[in-house]
Amino acid sequence: MNEELKLIKRGSDEILTEEDLQKKFESGKQLIVKAGFDPTAPDLHFGHTVLLNKLRHFQDLGHKVIFLIGDFTGRIGDPSGTNKTRPILNSEDLVKNAKTYEKQVFKILKKELTEVKFNSEWCDDLGADGLIKLASKYNVARMLERDDFNKRFTSNKSIAIHEFLYPLVQGYDSVALKADVECGGTDQKFNLLVGRELQRDYDQEPQVVITVPILEGLDGVNKMSKSLENYIAIDEEPNEMFGKIMSISDDLMWRWFDLLSFIPEEDISDLKDEMKKGKNPRDIKFILAEELVDRFHKKGDGKKCKEIFLNRFQKGNMPDEIELKKVNIKEDSILLVNLLKDAGMISSISEGNRLINQGGIKINSEKVSDPKLEIEKGTENIYQVGKRKFLKIKL
Repeated sequence: MNEELKLIKRGSDEILTEEDLQKKFESGKQLIVKAGFDPTAPDLHFGHTVLLNKLRHFQDLGHKVIFLIGDFTGRIGDPSGTNKTRPILNSEDLVKNAKTYEKQVFKILKKELTEVKFNSEWCDDLGADGLIKLASKYNVARMLERDDFNKRFTSNKSIAIHEFLYPLVQGYDSVALKADVECGGTDQKFNLLVGRELQRDYDQEPQVVITVPILEGLDGVNKMSKSLENYIAIDEEPNEMFGKIMSISDDLMWRWFDLLSFIPEEDISDLKDEMKKGKNPRDIKFILAEELVDRFHKKGDGKKCKEIFLNRFQKGNMPDEIELKKVNIKEDSILLVNLLKDAGMISSISEGNRLINQGGIKINSEKVSDPKLEIEKGTENIYQVGKRKFLKIKL
């Protein structure tokens, strides 16, 4: 029992309640564990896998997972964390995206313990009467307790009436599926608790709510998101995936180890100790990159990507030890030539532009061709000027 709880607690932010979860484990029955995904974009990315990993943990304990595609709730638009009303999505796009989700999800979940469901299956049948009855289960004051609604209300920003339906319909999904556990991101906590309360109204045993942290994207600052272009899609080409993982900062690397890796926590702790004793962070990052590439492609692909990565860097005669310099900027990004000048790698902007035109400036061994290239805050890269100047800059 302790081992089961330890596994579920790993990478979780909150369990409501741990006592209820323990009782469900003690019952000995196969639990129904639910998580919903609105098909608002065609790609699942590493940010989604934090939640998928938690579902996989339950499957490793023998429980059944319902991967719920919110084709009905997707039409409403999840207001979580937004400061304005979302546009209603095109039904055709939702269906198209949902099909790609079905293909990608089994890179992590076990097919034999997974059931893919669409919430339109029961929500379409609700009709106007059903929605009115469902809406009567909650009041406006309770809805305004939700953080994003409260902020918009107090700042006189618009809240459309249909947005109140989202947490109610998501909660009703738990009733329809008789879920024992529902997992979601920390931004979903209010919605998940609505499901717990609605189950009580429908004389069901309330589900346990488990929230998982939101994963930071490649920039190390913002939530991983396709719209911010700071994501890694789980079906990206292996070398592209490997290279992006290697580009993250050393600090972000440990966050990703905690939330994405299946390596035992004790081994991650040992790796942290090794880095403190002087082990090159790059070599530790190789372990993470190999593991994730192997998981989303096939075993052995990570090792091949590492060899290609090393060969590419060795061709650039890159030294083993490179000085790290931290540069602070006020804006969200800075022109590459300005950054190199501020870091003392070039003497002037005109020199930087000339070197770029001559192919004499590289970032992570890749030649830069755009003199107007901007580098985003939160990144950490290796910059090369000419043949001998190397500097790792954390922005």
